[in-house]
Amino acid sequence: MKKRIEGIIAAPFTPMDESGEINPSKIADYAEKLKKQGLSGVFICGTTGEGMSMTLKERKVIAKEWVNFQEEKFKVIVHVGTTSSKQSKVLAKHAQKIGAYGTSTMGPIFLKPNSINPLIDFCAEIAQAAPDIPFFYYHIPLISGINLSMVDYIDEAKLKIPNFSGIKYTHDNFAELIKCIEKDNLKWNILNGFDENLFKVLKLGLFNAVGSTYNYMCPNYLSMIKDFKAGKIEQAEEKQKKCNDIIQIILENGGPIIAGKAIMKFTGIDCGPCRIPLTKLSEKAISKLQKALNEKGLFT
Repeated sequence: MKKRIEGIIAAPFTPMDESGEINPSKIADYAEKLKKQGLSGVFICGTTGEGMSMTLKERKVIAKEWVNFQEEKFKVIVHVGTTSSKQSKVLAKHAQKIGAYGTSTMGPIFLKPNSINPLIDFCAEIAQAAPDIPFFYYHIPLISGINLSMVDYIDEAKLKIPNFSGIKYTHDNFAELIKCIEKDNLKWNILNGFDENLFKVLKLGLFNAVGSTYNYMCPNYLSMIKDFKAGKIEQAEEKQKKCNDIIQIILENGGPIIAGKAIMKFTGIDCGPCRIPLTKLSEKAISKLQKALNEKGLFT
């Protein structure tokens, strides 16, 4: 059960058409592109994938389509989080049934737990619906508003969640992150969730990550990791700085999801617009974004 995950995993955008309906027909080309770039898998229907904005039926359709392209070296982790553990159990059970590698959930963003044990109970109920595949907790306080100790979480999860495998750690508490990495003799899969921090976590010995910019900047990051492992530390740091400059442009032009979907169209994968309440970039804004990215050499 405690399989190791190695490499860079994309948090893919959910393809939608102009009317805001899901468009799973785009996933075949999308998956092929990510595989060719050297990605190790996908973490679907999470924040980047607008999972919370979709119905359970839609999320099942998207999950099934991605799993069609799963391979030993290209894993599919399905985010099944909702505000209801009962609904999340339905998604988790489905994920296991269709053969997904694993499931994940963040804590409930409505009626939030204020201590570890209620959070563990929430996660345990969900994880038990897919007992034969790994379960990952999705720690993302910026979105969920839940900022409890992940060291304490591991201590309780390993006792109460038999298929607990690790944490998608989307936070910048490096002192805590180190403790999670080192916990139980490096037993747990800890996945860095902030793309802009990848170089920093490489220095901590963590080479596994999940993120949105890996959809279109994966070669940059893989080159950074290669340089780091070869001892070319300055070159690796410079590549992170370039990535961070691009991330800053993205933040100034709609943010990771809105701008990210526009960027995917630049790369040949049209993921369409975002679902409301997220907005759509105007043609003028898209041109501005593309010009800024070209100036930073995103596609060179």
